[in-house]
Amino acid sequence: MRLAPWWALLSSGCAPVLLVGSWAIAQARQAPEYDPARETLSVLAAYGATSYWLMTGMLVVLGSCYVLTAHALRPAALAGRVALAGGGLSALALTLVPAPSSGGALEHGAVATVGLVLLAVWPPLAAVRGTPSAPWGLRWDVSLAASAFMGATALWFLAELQVGRAPGVAERVVTFVQALWPFLVVVSCRRQRIG
Repeated sequence: MRLAPWWALLSSGCAPVLLVGSWAIAQARQAPEYDPARETLSVLAAYGATSYWLMTGMLVVLGSCYVLTAHALRPAALAGRVALAGGGLSALALTLVPAPSSGGALEHGAVATVGLVLLAVWPPLAAVRGTPSAPWGLRWDVSLAASAFMGATALWFLAELQVGRAPGVAERVVTFVQALWPFLVVVSCRRQRIG
C-alpha cells in the first residue's frame, strides 16, 4: 500500500502546471506594455484586467489543489498539512481581494503575504522526525532545505518589490517553487510502500 493516494499526484501535479500555464496565457492576452519581468501576477489578476477571470479561476483551482494535497498527505505531520491547506485557503481568499487596477491594496498584500509564509514554512512543519524510513520529501533535513530555499526566494521577491527591477521574475520563481514542492513530496510518498 502506498503512503499517498493516486489522486494526490493529480491534485499536486496540477498546481505548478496550472500556475505556469495560466500566467503564460494571461501574459499573451495582456497589452504589449505589460512587462512580466517588472510587473507581478497580481496585475494580471487585477479587477478589470484582460485576464481577470482566467487568473481568478486559476487561484480557485490552485487553492483547491493545495487543500486536497494537504488532505492526502496523511504521513505528514498535522501542523504541516494545516499550513499547506492554509496556503490554499489564502489563494482562495485572494479572489475576494484582487489587486486594484492601479496602485496597491493592503488587504491584497496581507493575504498574499500570509499565503507566501504558510507555503514557505509547511515543509519543516510536515516533516516526520525520528523515523529513518520516512519518505525523502518528509525528512527533516530535506524539508528544512526546501523551506530555506522558499524563504530565500520570498525575500528576494520582497526586495524586488522595493527596488522594482524584476519583481515579476522573483514572484514567478517563488510561486513556482512553492507549487512544485507538494508534488515532489507526494512523489516521495508514492514511491514508498507500507505493509
